[in-house]
Amino acid sequence: MPQTPPDRPGILDGVRVIDFTAMMSGPYATRLLADLGAEVIKIEPPEGDHIRSRPPRREGHSTYFAQLNCGKKSLALDLKKKSAIALVKQLVATADVLVENYRPGVMQRLGLDYATLSALNPRLVYCSISGFGQTGEWAGRSAYAPVLHAACGFDLANLAYQDGIERPLKNGIFIADVLGGSLAFGAIQAALLRAARTGQGDQVDLSLMDAMVGMLVYECQEAQFPAERRRPLYQPTKASDGFLLIAPVSQNNFEAMARAAGHPEWIADPRFATIQAREHHWGELMALLDDWAASRTAAQCEDAMNAGGVPSSRYFNIREAMQLPPVAGRGALQTIHDGAGAFQVPNPAFRFHHTAAHARDSVPELGADGPALLQSLGLSEAEIEAMCAEGAVHWRAPAEQA
Repeated sequence: MPQTPPDRPGILDGVRVIDFTAMMSGPYATRLLADLGAEVIKIEPPEGDHIRSRPPRREGHSTYFAQLNCGKKSLALDLKKKSAIALVKQLVATADVLVENYRPGVMQRLGLDYATLSALNPRLVYCSISGFGQTGEWAGRSAYAPVLHAACGFDLANLAYQDGIERPLKNGIFIADVLGGSLAFGAIQAALLRAARTGQGDQVDLSLMDAMVGMLVYECQEAQFPAERRRPLYQPTKASDGFLLIAPVSQNNFEAMARAAGHPEWIADPRFATIQAREHHWGELMALLDDWAASRTAAQCEDAMNAGGVPSSRYFNIREAMQLPPVAGRGALQTIHDGAGAFQVPNPAFRFHHTAAHARDSVPELGADGPALLQSLGLSEAEIEAMCAEGAVHWRAPAEQA
């Protein structure tokens, strides 16, 4: 397993983030902030983030939740209580960033909207993540990632790339959430830079629909200027024991591929000699690759292509990919612990030379950081006990949460 990262400062050390997010898109963004050293205070309802109950689970602990929320603190509040709202405002006065992914209008009804909170803290960076943005005809719609995949054109664009399939494909990988969370993370950094330079924060309105449409680079342009024919797609090449993907992107790649396959004659073949010719005879080229690979293992094919400098890879499942040299050797996975033991989560995809960017080895128990946070705000023991008795603040010992 990867070693513990060296003890280095984080770029966001000293930055306080109030995290009103749940499910995936918001927690993904705020975990990246925590990975860079920010103090992220996750505000949860008394029952906790729904993802706490989602598998994979062992001994009552969800590693799904842990991957999205490691490195954060947990404060469990009943936001129906006025004292809880007052407590949030006290926290906001000490914060640099607030992130929320409620449906538009919820934070305003709670009295925790940007206009209200920026008046208390002008430097505040306030990021709202939603399906369709904070305003407009669709703003109030409920929008989970699969709904956005359908709405933005992604699913039908992907269907158009398939052969012999009439129904849009199922997909359990929530692209909209991860993409939107990543873009929110980037936008927050830009707003923090503005706050550092000018003393004035900003409001970030992040639409997951916008994120998905922006990802469809070729498809957006082809929708406006239809191509004469469907563009050729790289497809699996079938070897004797599995599949690999060979991607002869450039003319040089194609010629190297032909030589690596032992068929230099393909280079001069009129069907394949130019990019335009290959587009017209793409299916024939893919069939020849299948013929070449049929008597070889996928590993042998990959080795031949890599030796020739041709972009290629076997198809791996996730468990296998987690053990590959570029993942294990780069430290792409970090070992962390929760109440049930050790497991691995991905680190951020980026590294810094001077500062740390990695998953922090802590997973917050529901509400466990409440007492210390309330004391840090100057609340007396009697005031804390009163808020607990009222039900505004909740926490349980770890043993109670298993």
